Parts: sequence; structure tokens; C-alpha cells
Amino acid sequence: MRRELPVSELVKTYPASGIRKMFNIAAEYDNLVNLTLGEPNFDTPDYIKEAAKKALDEGWTHYSVNVGLPVLREAVAERYRKTHWDGYTKDNVIISVGALEGLTLSLFALVNPGEEVIVPDPCFPNYYGQILLTGARAVPVPVYEENDYRLQAADVAKAITPKTRGIIINSPSNPLGSVMTKEDIEGIAGLALEHNLYVFSDEPYDQIIYEAEKPFSIAEIDAVRPQVIVLNSFSKSYAMTGWRVGYLLADASLVPNMAKIQEGIVSCVPAFSQIAAAEALKSTECVQQMRDEYARRRDILIDGINAIPGFSCKKSPGSFYAFVNIKAFGKSSEEFAEELIRNAGVVTVPGSAFGKMGEGYLRLVFANSDENLREGVRRISNYVKKAYPNIQA
Repeated sequence: MRRELPVSELVKTYPASGIRKMFNIAAEYDNLVNLTLGEPNFDTPDYIKEAAKKALDEGWTHYSVNVGLPVLREAVAERYRKTHWDGYTKDNVIISVGALEGLTLSLFALVNPGEEVIVPDPCFPNYYGQILLTGARAVPVPVYEENDYRLQAADVAKAITPKTRGIIINSPSNPLGSVMTKEDIEGIAGLALEHNLYVFSDEPYDQIIYEAEKPFSIAEIDAVRPQVIVLNSFSKSYAMTGWRVGYLLADASLVPNMAKIQEGIVSCVPAFSQIAAAEALKSTECVQQMRDEYARRRDILIDGINAIPGFSCKKSPGSFYAFVNIKAFGKSSEEFAEELIRNAGVVTVPGSAFGKMGEGYLRLVFANSDENLREGVRRISNYVKKAYPNIQA
């Protein structure tokens, strides 16, 4: 009998994906409406693809420098000079494999084993895993529906200890769809200054916002900027998820330390993808077009869900996620999500996949076709009316 081969303690403790569990259950069924996939349902715009094809023909198929091609780093810096701080240069930028690798580089360069990093709860679940990789500990801070799912400085302050090294903020938020106000951000900045903390500002949805011209970034605050690492990518705004191009902006003194980690993890981001990303930044017309589509689809999904007895959902001011309150059904979010797969033919993500405070909620994605969104709402409505005839609206 073959002995079981050992695996590391790290892989044993690395958090499993609650989203993946729903995918595994859904694999047992056909004809499902899937409202879980957190990516645009648009193809990458043609002008970006053409730039990649040209780059391939021109031989951009070799290793590039660890920090990224100067043309893309400068293009990113130029974008942020217009919106965040006019002092950004390419020396503040590293090109990464998506925003998550940018966070990983930052955590490895700035956080020590045994230290603590504060995260919002609910949050993007990979925050926990990446913090674990450093040997540090993630400290969740509750985010409440009554605060429109916005992280509050008063709640963060309660979690700060002598071991706290940094705070991760995410606005617009995945999974919550919330957008922190300028006052919210200023409160976090005050804590970072008072306690000498890093702030990892995860901003992949910063161009997918509906109620304001743009969200406020903590990197716009002069006093705290040296302690801020901005994380972003081309995945969401430019429908480039498969291209795996992201970036971070940090104080120029920190960048060489992160570049050392980049060299050991991925070496570099593919050069032709970087050339295409630099071309992407030359226009925001496609971003606006996709955002307009999302705004309409947001209304289809959230208005439809709110018309179903037992469901309650705030209108998401940013991202393409709806965080739906299902507490009226008296079941765990995982149990209810499984129920919708098996009986309604609709795949959602249980809120518990994003943290303890996500219990009693579902995450739905409206980056989908109008037809699928309407069909998903119709199926859920029909099932609830049949299975829960006495549920209160």
C-alpha cells in the first residue's frame, strides 16, 4: 500500500476558496445561470489586441526588466499624475501579474512574520492567503450594512495593536460593491500616520463607479502617501483578465525592495502584454462604454432581486457586485446558495466565503448579459414563491 506523501504545513492551512466549492457543486448540473464570475463579460477592445499583435510581430517576446517596461511604467505614472499626485514617475511603479501579485510583492517586502495586517470583513478572500504566506496574521475588522458596507476608522482603531504593520483597504469593494467616502479614507489615513502603518489600497474597480466622477484614493493625501501602496490592474476596467497585467505604485525608496521579490517570483510580466497595456491607457472610451453597460445591468439585477420576497440589496455605487441580504430565510449563506443551485438553477457565492461578517448574504455579479440577469432573477423568484410562500417581503 502506497504511503501518503507529506505536504507542507503552509498548504494545509492556506484558506480554501468558498467560491470554488460552488463551482464544484454547479458542475453536477446543466443549464445553470452563473452569477459568480468576477470578470467583465466583454472581450478585450480591439485597439488593445491590435497593439499586442504588433508587439509580437516586432519581437517583444523576450524577458523584460523585473520592474516592467519603461513605456508602461511611465504611462501608469502619467495616469496617476492626473488623478492622484503630480509627483509620480516611473520610479514609483512596478508592473505585476495582476493586482494580487502586486499585493504579494508589497506584503513580502514590508511585513514580517508574526506581525498583523488589518483587512475588512467581508473582503476579497485572497487577502487572507497572501498575508499567511508572509508568516503574518490577518486581523478582520467588521464592515456593517448600516454603514453602507464602508470600512470605518473607528472600527479599525479597535483592532490596532503593537504588532499591526498595515491595513488593506478596497474601494470600490469586491464583494460589497461599496465605495468609501473621502471622510472614510481620511480617517484611515489618520490612523496610519498615528501608528506608522502601511496602507495597501486595492483599487482594481476604481473606474467602475456610478454615482460620482471617481472614488477618492488615500494616495491623494500628501502626508500619508509615503506609507501607501496603490494596487491596480487592467483586468476589470479594460476587460483584460487573461492578460495578467497589473501594477503597484509606492514610494520610490520601497520599489527596489519589491523588485527583488518580483525577480524571484515571476521574473517579469510578458513584454507584449505590457506593450498592449500601455496602448490601453491611451483611451478611456471603452471603459466608459463598459461602465454604462454595467450601470444598466446593475439596475436589472438589483431591482429584480429587491422585488423578490425575503431579499434585500443596496444599490452598489461601484464595481459589478451586488451583496444581497438573505437573513429572512433563516439559513446559512452556504446552505441557501447550494439550494439555489439545486432547485433554481442559479449559481451565486455565499457571503461566508468572504469572511465571518458575510454570513447571511450572497454575492451576485452583474457583469453578465441582460438576458442571463433577467433569467437568473426569474428563476430565483419562481423558486422562492414556490418554496417559501409565507416569506415576508
